[in-house]
Amino acid sequence: MAAMTAAATTSAPAPPRPRRTWVGVLIGVLLVLLSAVSIFIGASSEVSLAGVSTGDGHGAFLLAASRIPRTVALVLVGASLAIAGLIMQMLVRNKFVEPSTTGVTEFAGLGMLAAMVFLPGLAIPARMVIVSVFALFGTWVFLRIIRFVPVRHLVLVPLVGIMLGGVVGAVTTFFAYRLDLLQSLGQWAQGSFANVMRGRYEMLWIALIMVVIAWIAADRFSVIGLGEEFATNLGLDYRRVVAIGMVVVAVITACVLVTAGVLPFLGLVVPNVVSLLIGDNVRRAIPWVAGLGAVFVVACDIIARLVRFPYEIPLSVVVGIVGAGLFLWLLLRRRGRVH
Repeated sequence: MAAMTAAATTSAPAPPRPRRTWVGVLIGVLLVLLSAVSIFIGASSEVSLAGVSTGDGHGAFLLAASRIPRTVALVLVGASLAIAGLIMQMLVRNKFVEPSTTGVTEFAGLGMLAAMVFLPGLAIPARMVIVSVFALFGTWVFLRIIRFVPVRHLVLVPLVGIMLGGVVGAVTTFFAYRLDLLQSLGQWAQGSFANVMRGRYEMLWIALIMVVIAWIAADRFSVIGLGEEFATNLGLDYRRVVAIGMVVVAVITACVLVTAGVLPFLGLVVPNVVSLLIGDNVRRAIPWVAGLGAVFVVACDIIARLVRFPYEIPLSVVVGIVGAGLFLWLLLRRRGRVH
């Protein structure tokens, strides 16, 4: 009888973990609250609840033309970049990679420089296409290089990506300096939403489309995260799924770079935090990753605007400091399991 009881206890399904549900609700509530706070933070005191209720005056114009578009852009960038990091981690099968640690962002910056040099009067949508092509090529180069890494060390893979990005970034800086375009390129590379307003953030909706595509193919990304041989044995077209993931990462990186600039470590820390909470199932993790990424970016932007109010520091500075700290924590946390 005792053995039967023990067996029944062992085979019984584990009860659901309500903590996960409450964390998801907390992420949603934080996103709504932080978005509301973000709308009413700024140098102008004319944007207020009274102006929103009346719907007229200069405050209502600023709200519709600047504050709401900026907040929407923050949410879209946070959600899409976090998803891009999640997909990149599935493609590489490494938790410490994302576009800014694999050279993809640097290749996108090289594409921006090429567009500025050869097609200076190009419209933003066409420029985004060029940047996407360069980012896609950078993703392909990184995936080809790591195939020749003899030992798939947990830290060696992102180190290779950082070295690749350093080389490409140095080449970009050299040519930008020689062509007297260093300042112009720096404005694009600096992550800031100070100039985001109505008419200058709509490209980010394409990044949202990429997030939807990632959610549709989520189960396939989960399978390729187990390895090429395993995915092929299950009848999955491994190369096609990898190609879809490369396009998703490249387009998201290009949209964010063209709109706001570079935000480091975002796609690295957010998926890792979600993985600690709910595991590595991509379909189940995508809403959490998108929501937490949006909360992270909106919160960092609020800090960037309040540190030297009414002035603001670049968002990339705050994201880089917080993201680097979280990255070191994740690295030290996994030190005992590195192999």
